[in-house]
Amino acid sequence: MSENYTDPSGNTEQFRAFVHAPEAAAPAAAPSRLPLIIGSVVVVLLVAVVAWLALG
Repeated sequence: MSENYTDPSGNTEQFRAFVHAPEAAAPAAAPSRLPLIIGSVVVVLLVAVVAWLALG
């Protein structure tokens, strides 16, 4: 099995490029689910009110 990893400390030029390379950006945070939950609760309440008015 061949090894594809090159050790950046193998020579000075590779090590300097490794040290000065920007760090990978952190993955973006997932969007908040709070608006979805609040919207669902509002829809359920509206359906319940309409049903109560229709049956009452």
